[in-house]
Amino acid sequence: MAIDEIKETGGARIGMARATWPFATLTVNRDTLRLNAGIIGDLIFSPADVISIEPYNVFVSQGIRINHSVGNYNKDVVFLTSGINALIEEIRQTGFLDNKEAVPINRDITALQGSGGFPFKWPPVIAIIVMWNLLFIADFHKVFTGDQKFTGFGVFVKIALGMMFLICALLLFLKPMQDFMLKKGRTINGVRPFLYFMMFIVGMMLLTSSLLPT
Repeated sequence: MAIDEIKETGGARIGMARATWPFATLTVNRDTLRLNAGIIGDLIFSPADVISIEPYNVFVSQGIRINHSVGNYNKDVVFLTSGINALIEEIRQTGFLDNKEAVPINRDITALQGSGGFPFKWPPVIAIIVMWNLLFIADFHKVFTGDQKFTGFGVFVKIALGMMFLICALLLFLKPMQDFMLKKGRTINGVRPFLYFMMFIVGMMLLTSSLLPT
């Protein structure tokens, strides 16, 4: 019985980076296989790119390993889930694994592969990381040098947390911000769960910092 498309939620491991459930999604149809693990990688494959799909079992982790030939992607790509054999059979029923011959080059897939798996543009990401670290250092430099004991988050840490919360919110809801931050061909849907998770963590830190003495 043929299946038009399957979509599974789970975890992922791409190289040394790991996304836990439910931050990875595997989508497969006859022409494409896409593993979206948010910030650690959004990988898309044509049938000709996939050498094989095999079961993966290491300690308590299980899933499927995707052996591929895309040079810009990490060679170690695993989708973490249960029901491995059933999933491989469902992928087979989409026709993806048997659709390797006489497939025209999909320029959209080639363009996405050429930009690598990381969905964000590096210059703004580096700028955010630098600002984040500078703001934390501005508050904690006396603690680091031993001149002062930690007494709570200062104003610069609160600015850093607020900045990160605002950046995530703008990314979620403003198209110009998405165009500025995301690589060409990437959509906000690919990183939406990560952004909501980041806003939750940063929001909790900001709330905690407001309750601590400065």
